[in-house]
Amino acid sequence: MSEIAVGVNTALLGKTSMSKAHHHSLNCGGIRANPASSAKTLWEENMKKLLATVAALATMSTMAMAERYVMITHTQGTDPFWPVVEKGGRDAAAAIGADFEYNFDPSGDMSGMAKLIEAAAASNPDGIIVSLPDADALGGAIKAAADAGIPVITMNSGLESSAAVGALMHVGQPERLAGEKAGARAKAEGVTNGLCLNQEAFNTALVDRCEGYFAGLGGDLNMIDVSNDVTQIETRTAAALSADPSIDGVLAVGPHVCAAANKAIKDVGADVHLGCFDLSPEVMDMIKAGDASFTIDQQQRLQGYMPVIVLHLYNTNAGMLPGANIPSGPGFVDKSNADSVASQAGVNR
Repeated sequence: MSEIAVGVNTALLGKTSMSKAHHHSLNCGGIRANPASSAKTLWEENMKKLLATVAALATMSTMAMAERYVMITHTQGTDPFWPVVEKGGRDAAAAIGADFEYNFDPSGDMSGMAKLIEAAAASNPDGIIVSLPDADALGGAIKAAADAGIPVITMNSGLESSAAVGALMHVGQPERLAGEKAGARAKAEGVTNGLCLNQEAFNTALVDRCEGYFAGLGGDLNMIDVSNDVTQIETRTAAALSADPSIDGVLAVGPHVCAAANKAIKDVGADVHLGCFDLSPEVMDMIKAGDASFTIDQQQRLQGYMPVIVLHLYNTNAGMLPGANIPSGPGFVDKSNADSVASQAGVNR
């Protein structure tokens, strides 16, 4: 028997016994009162108590049934890209009245991220949203969660591996295509010999960007690992440019990498075309100043927002899903639209 049913029965029994007792007392004291009027008053009082009980139990039941979604990403907490993704997830959860948890391993270690996925699955949430930079390292934990009946959506990285690890779908940018568009534009703007800066060598999405860049530009892949440390990015970029003065184009596949690369280019006095990925206030200033030609916008708020909404629809509408993955980009931001986009950089884009 449910708590609401128990509350209803208790209130009704209380009404019956109280009415009988009150009726008896009215006939034993020598004063004839109106039994019907007294019974009506008691009935009204008990109905008020009954309705209050039902309302309270219903509220408690609703609170206990709030959906809960967990998002896990591969950020180390240094990239300004990821707070926008987190904001998207929190905004979506607030819109549907769900609880939202955001987790990452500051070390950037894939085994640590896999443990976070396992811990999330053990807590039995209504869904898990996860970036997938390394399917070999993370695929087992994701598939185990899916096999346990927890709906999973991958986002940002891992488009090609999403279905294989058991995810329902993927929300993100086709990274090789984005790289190809960046390379084709760099070629059209005069670049002949490029260099791609990758801050996460393990991340297949960033490798796809670099490979796509050279597919669009032409020439062999020239990619170096610069790490996420700003000092290392500057040092390694400057060393590469000094070692090969024929390099006339650089693609930085993250906003903080682009800002550090710009400093390195100025430090060595190179005349280099600079293209970027993703937005930050600093990158927007660089575009306005002419230090960077463009940045590729993957609209990362969508990568946080849409998975929560899709999982909510899936859980509340008998498995409702979009008919395909959701591409969040790519799009170009350059001098032609930088002014209108600048206020959104680092907030919603």
